[in-house]
Amino acid sequence: MNTATFISFGIYIFGMLAIGFYFYYRTKNISDYVLGGRGLNPIVAALSAGASDMSGWLLLGLPGLMFTTGISGSWIAIGLTIGAFLNWHYIARPLRVFTEELDDSITIPGFLANRFKDGNLRIVSAIIILVFYTLYASSGLVGGAKLFEATFNLDYQAALIIGTIVIVSYTFLGGYNAVSWTDFFQGTLMMLALLVVPIVVIVDIGGISNTFNTIKSIDPNYLNIWKGGSIIGILSLLAWGLGYFGQPHILVRFMSINKPENVQPAKIVGMSWMVISIVGSLMVGFFGIAYVSAHSVDLKDAEKIFIKLSELLLNPWIAGFVLAAILAAIMSTIDSQLLVSSACLTRDIYEKVIKQNASDKELVWIGRATVIVIALIAYFISNNQDSTVLSLVAYAWAGFGAAFGPLIILSLYNKNISSVGALAGMITGATTVLIWKQLSGGIFELYELLPGFIFALIAILVFSKVFHAKKEIADDYNKIKVKSKTQNP
Repeated sequence: MNTATFISFGIYIFGMLAIGFYFYYRTKNISDYVLGGRGLNPIVAALSAGASDMSGWLLLGLPGLMFTTGISGSWIAIGLTIGAFLNWHYIARPLRVFTEELDDSITIPGFLANRFKDGNLRIVSAIIILVFYTLYASSGLVGGAKLFEATFNLDYQAALIIGTIVIVSYTFLGGYNAVSWTDFFQGTLMMLALLVVPIVVIVDIGGISNTFNTIKSIDPNYLNIWKGGSIIGILSLLAWGLGYFGQPHILVRFMSINKPENVQPAKIVGMSWMVISIVGSLMVGFFGIAYVSAHSVDLKDAEKIFIKLSELLLNPWIAGFVLAAILAAIMSTIDSQLLVSSACLTRDIYEKVIKQNASDKELVWIGRATVIVIALIAYFISNNQDSTVLSLVAYAWAGFGAAFGPLIILSLYNKNISSVGALAGMITGATTVLIWKQLSGGIFELYELLPGFIFALIAILVFSKVFHAKKEIADDYNKIKVKSKTQNP
């Protein structure tokens, strides 16, 4: 590796660890550790939500898709952008208000248990989160290990150990604040990298017009958004946006914003970051088609187009930070997954089930210990870089979206949802995703999130109609709604 690239990459790593140490001394209780004491400023919350959402998909998967398919691959970006906007617009502020008013709920399982007065929801939702996130995190560790492997020319196992230690360290030390602030810097780095690379490609080829003409000369279908598309295929890509309503690591960002009225500026910052980053990601892959053809570049893996362009076009110092941006994308998701899983084990199982009189200091250290335990499990799953467990990641987004999405929406907008309906919807959504994924052909080619979301929504409404909500559930709902309206006339 070029020395300049090595140094700039190393500066980034040590910067992330420094943030972890900084917040280690400012974490006083379990609310600080798992939700930052609800004191996050809107800009940090917004960029943290975006960075933890996008992962390596933004810098590897999406550019690879665009490089392979042309602009027809942008349907998924359209679906995600619409879903993210609706999530910020309709879910963020009500969730922030409800979770604070309902016994200061600091986790999604805690919110559901308090909202529907049923401890079973706490346990079931915590189990769903733990299972999916442990497997999800393992895939991220593999991605981080492969980046370390390629960047530092390390053995895969050594790269996996180093990557795991770096990610776990600042999460273990500083908890939610460390995760959020590292995500803030990581999100900024990702966006800058996605702005710089497409511009450099356009300049190299000779302008935007030449770039498009080169792509058109290679294959005119690259400019056809309907190319190879079917109704099921387009619906499947658009349906990705539904997943936002049920992602715990994104929802907790809404819960942590310092004031409900700051949700609006956070939405503006978050959506601006997302649009800029996604457009940049699409352009990296799309303009990469022209660059690879014009320079006869040997690209064996389409998902490495971003890495290849960075290596060939950028100054070694800048290239180091661009490589760090890829690691940032991976780290910003894994740290959030580890923390949400840790919060579920600590707050929703240890404190509520095992030891209800645990002190704040004890809970913080239990939280730190569970970060290590979950990371170790993920590490052992990741030991085999070809592990079949990684196939589960393809529908982890769908699993969370279907299990929690409809329930989160209805919990904030319908006072008549019962605990039985909530439980039925959560189980129906997760089960539909798991079963649908195993089937193929015809309608089963549809992305499993869409049927899972629809069936869960139906199950919640039907079971709530049969098994009515307790009066106190509706009373609490009405009180919070009235208070929310007086605070935001």
